[in-house]
Amino acid sequence: MRIVTWNVNSLKVRLPHLEVLLSEHAPDFVCLQETKTEDKNFLREDIENLGYSVVYHGQKTYNGVAILSREKMIDVQVGIPDLQDDQARVIAATSAEGSRIINAYVPNGDSIASGKYQYKINWLRAFVDFVRAEVKRHNKLVVLGDFNIAPKDQDVYDADAFRDKVLCTQQERDFYQELLNFGLHDSLDEFLDGPERFTWWDYRMNAFRRKLGLRIDHILLS
Repeated sequence: MRIVTWNVNSLKVRLPHLEVLLSEHAPDFVCLQETKTEDKNFLREDIENLGYSVVYHGQKTYNGVAILSREKMIDVQVGIPDLQDDQARVIAATSAEGSRIINAYVPNGDSIASGKYQYKINWLRAFVDFVRAEVKRHNKLVVLGDFNIAPKDQDVYDADAFRDKVLCTQQERDFYQELLNFGLHDSLDEFLDGPERFTWWDYRMNAFRRKLGLRIDHILLS
């Protein structure tokens, strides 16, 4: 299985790049975050014309998640059950061969002193409970997306600068560890070891060329 996760920061803007990705790498699944489009305006036909089926959960301007697949997916779940939340951050679906895929865009959290951080913590508690239930239901489970969590000090370019800051607090890291405790494992460990395994760079800082990255996007496998 070849699977991709990508925070596109607007599907409409990134559609040409998505076309290149699908053409050059032919993934079985592509999970997108921050599609930033309402369901009624989702670019469904454009994606289907590229040879992919798609399920999606979106809202205007912010957030939004989608799963592209070569074959039609079933048992689609949008949002976290029992969590009252109007933000489109989670979609789950089951592939034709039985793999359950959960695509998440975890809240950023802004700063520890803000209400957005407490929202993130409450959201993560509900998300971990949701994944716990899904682990019991599915033998083949993939949990992925933009987690907005750097699990270890080596996952940021300057551990001292990020210490006890949002993305790196012990609370956030503990939630990530809970997911691993369910028997999920970090897929990147199978392919790449060592420092600078980054997934995000701030374009405003020319961060990619300066190697000022963060690892906040993850693919966890059962």
